[in-house]
Amino acid sequence: MEPRSSRPAVMADVAQLAGVSHQTVSRVLNDHPYVKDETRERVLAAMAKLGYRRNLTARALARRQSDTIGVIAFDTTLHGPASTLFSLEQAARAAGYEVHVVTVPDPDPQAFADAVDRLVDQSVCGVVVLAPQRAAVQVMAGLPADLPAVAVEGGAAPGVPSVVVDQFDGALQATRHLIELGHTEIAHVRGREDWLEANARADGWRQAVLAAGLTAREPLAGDWSARSGYDAGLLLHERWPEVTAVFVGNDHMALGLVRALSEAGVDVPGDVSVVGFDDIAEAGYLRPPLTTVHQDFAEVGRRCVDVLVERIDAAERWFQGQPVVVPSRLVVRASTGPVRR
Repeated sequence: MEPRSSRPAVMADVAQLAGVSHQTVSRVLNDHPYVKDETRERVLAAMAKLGYRRNLTARALARRQSDTIGVIAFDTTLHGPASTLFSLEQAARAAGYEVHVVTVPDPDPQAFADAVDRLVDQSVCGVVVLAPQRAAVQVMAGLPADLPAVAVEGGAAPGVPSVVVDQFDGALQATRHLIELGHTEIAHVRGREDWLEANARADGWRQAVLAAGLTAREPLAGDWSARSGYDAGLLLHERWPEVTAVFVGNDHMALGLVRALSEAGVDVPGDVSVVGFDDIAEAGYLRPPLTTVHQDFAEVGRRCVDVLVERIDAAERWFQGQPVVVPSRLVVRASTGPVRR
């Protein structure tokens, strides 16, 4: 009989014995509904054979940590970060974790370090960073090496896993929808240049336009607000009256753009078709109801908690895998129609 290892079994051991991924083991631990009964039984059998125990209390005593997850957010006033934060809290509590949130006004290295220190003082067992901006990704390099972490929304620093919505493919879907409707002059109103999501959406629009042999005009600038969408709508009407379709970087800017076009006597979608991004709760009740790209924030929250729990249980902190990508989905409503010019 081989001597039993003195090292306690970790999630990786269970995954290897059961022939499944770390994420599947995490889902079994969190009683996730989307696990086959046969797979669940195999994982539970592997846990029993290895003597695996997920004991948060023991971990808290050994590492001065608790069953609390920390979240660092840089801007919770916008739809995406606010929805992500809400979904994270729901998913974490469903998995048996409390949540402690620290909001940082700007992605400044010192402010970020202070936020990390506050969470460490709260004995969090892991941290989620809402990192939609380039600068946010850069300051994440200052995370303690022994603190399990996950980035969500935009990107991650080396060694940190991330969970992201497929922004690029969402923009492809939106722009291809307009092309299929016969539009050949398709403008874009982009979000803030320092946001990774804005860049990915602009890249998706550009690729779809160029792949169709069309001209990719210089995007109109926006800052995610309805006001900036309104200003972009005025510029669009003045500079490019030949444009028949617009892909707008988010729904709030699309709302402002539609208002500006309407005031200028431009009918949506009769004269100009408009597609947004986010699928805010009000999108289906605007006039006209807005065609947009849906982001599944609930799934982002669940996947993020799954990945973080996996990192908490992992023996090795450095991460070398690929980002977890949550698909986006085009929702077609009445703000888009066939080209009529």
